[in-house]
Amino acid sequence: MSIRSRFFAATYDRFIEGTEEAGLRALRHDLLAQVSGRVLEIGGGTGANLTHYGPSVTSLTVTEPEAPMFKRLERRARDHAPGTTVLRAPAEDLPFDDDSFDVVVSTLVLCGVDDQPQAVREIGRVLRPGGRLLFIEHVRSADTAQARKQDRLNWLNRLVVCCECNRPTLQTIERTGFRVANLEHTALPKSPSFARPAIVGSAIAPAAPRA
Repeated sequence: MSIRSRFFAATYDRFIEGTEEAGLRALRHDLLAQVSGRVLEIGGGTGANLTHYGPSVTSLTVTEPEAPMFKRLERRARDHAPGTTVLRAPAEDLPFDDDSFDVVVSTLVLCGVDDQPQAVREIGRVLRPGGRLLFIEHVRSADTAQARKQDRLNWLNRLVVCCECNRPTLQTIERTGFRVANLEHTALPKSPSFARPAIVGSAIAPAAPRA
């Protein structure tokens, strides 16, 4: 457990509070209002989504790979969502059988995983055919000048908040076989300009291959 990871976990909620209050919390609420059935959230962090899941969720499992974040997630789950199963696992290697979930939730996670295509493949594997991936994610800007700025400053973003904000996340989702059903291009409020471009939406998992 590194000093950096402990510091990041200890300061994350305060660091992002301005963005949450300025609109991110509302984005989370609107996205998760549609959730039902067996739900997996990857990269749960400190548990910011836990209070937004409603009674239509029949089971909730949340994974988090980093030990300092995991401890905070466990505490928040006990306080706010006591029926939640909390497991320590990376998005690239989910400890679940195929077709285990109806919905997978990823909010500001795919910008920080070590292997984004592998993480999305794992999401597709554990989702039932036709299941949904719901996401709020940083993306590379469509504006050329803004994208160049993201490239220049990506090292800083990676160092400070463990995030690569210039990834082609939407393309990764589509190339992995998901069909994007709903999509909104937005900007994360009260964030540095190079970290603002984001997408919010849902994608449908591929149907099972025919025998």
